[in-house]
Amino acid sequence: MIRSMFSAVSGLRNHQTMMDVVGNNISNVNTTGFKSSTTVFQDVLSQVLRGAGAPTATAGGTNPATIGLGSRVAGITTNFAQGALQLTGRTTDFAIQGDGFFTVNQGGNVLYTRAGSFSADAMGRLVTQDGAFLQGWQADAAGNVNTNGPITSVVIPVGDIIAPVQTGTMRLGGNLPSDAEVGDVIANSEVVYDAQGNAVTVRFEFTKTGANTWNAVYRYVDGTGALQPPPPGPGAALAGAPLTFDAAGELTSGYALTIPGGAIPGFGPGDPITVDLGAAGAPNRITQYGEMSTLAILDQDGSAAGSLQSFTVGQDGLIIGSYSNGRSRAIGQLALATFNNPEGLEKVGGSNYRATVASGLAQVGVAGQGGRGLISVGTLEMSNVDLAAEFTNLIVAQRGFQANSRVVTTSDELLQEVVNLKR
Repeated sequence: MIRSMFSAVSGLRNHQTMMDVVGNNISNVNTTGFKSSTTVFQDVLSQVLRGAGAPTATAGGTNPATIGLGSRVAGITTNFAQGALQLTGRTTDFAIQGDGFFTVNQGGNVLYTRAGSFSADAMGRLVTQDGAFLQGWQADAAGNVNTNGPITSVVIPVGDIIAPVQTGTMRLGGNLPSDAEVGDVIANSEVVYDAQGNAVTVRFEFTKTGANTWNAVYRYVDGTGALQPPPPGPGAALAGAPLTFDAAGELTSGYALTIPGGAIPGFGPGDPITVDLGAAGAPNRITQYGEMSTLAILDQDGSAAGSLQSFTVGQDGLIIGSYSNGRSRAIGQLALATFNNPEGLEKVGGSNYRATVASGLAQVGVAGQGGRGLISVGTLEMSNVDLAAEFTNLIVAQRGFQANSRVVTTSDELLQEVVNLKR
């Protein structure tokens, strides 16, 4: 009777623990990145009343007789199944689709989390709601990210300036009309940039000089807004001119023109500008067909200095900054961590986990590689708590607690009967 009472007491304690776990799950039904837990029971040491007997030639064997001494909590396991994704639209909200954890540094302690609600602090560092720093790799001035180096706090460099790029190549394409009169001029202008990012407007003039032949010159706009060389005088010669076309309207004289180095303010003697006209058969090449006049500057590789305007994060966690001069470059890379045994992680609050000897070492790398999931931007992973299952577990825990309490009261009644034997 005493054994049954103590067994029932252990059952009461265990079902109380189960209630605590279920209550915690339900209380975190709307906690971002929360993973539900499950209580696992097992029996404890049993008392042997009679040992097993071996069979003989004249008698069969006998089975052991044991009485269990109650139950205990074998473990509380965490369910790391994927939670539903909720759209937020915030550029600093991230969710992981698949395995992996964000790595954060809180007061010098490295922690791991699935809660991806981050924001930028006054210094541009991405931080959690508790102020822990999101970890990753920062890009260098050229936009290169070394993912083999140590991870650091990810910083969005607000107000970052990207250096200007001097124009070295331009692309010109379109059509010169074959039915143009001799002496007709077709012009087009484009801005180029020197090494300091100063803009200079260059004007190209194509003059028809004969059948299937066009001369090409250039002028530039000086600091006073005047064209140089000034019209109506001739423009400056372009190396590679004049242009000649065959009977099919294809260019035959060469596929590039060149503005000599030092001919434009801000460009030194060693800084020519190549004007690519498009090779034979290339799309958007310069041609000479009838009637149409579509000559245009397609692009040029220079730019002024620019400041950071916005950023985007790709599925692989690469952070790309967009600058006011129209250019973009990498400014950082988010790091994800995986574990051989994620259930061995220790919960430390704040939807954070700490690595233990049971979880193994963190395998840190890039999203989408090495079994790590992809990053979804503008979304958050919700709790994976299943309310229907938790309410069922609530009933199971309640009934288990009631049943064990009945064992205690019944054992007490039996003890009372024993006491009442002497009257």
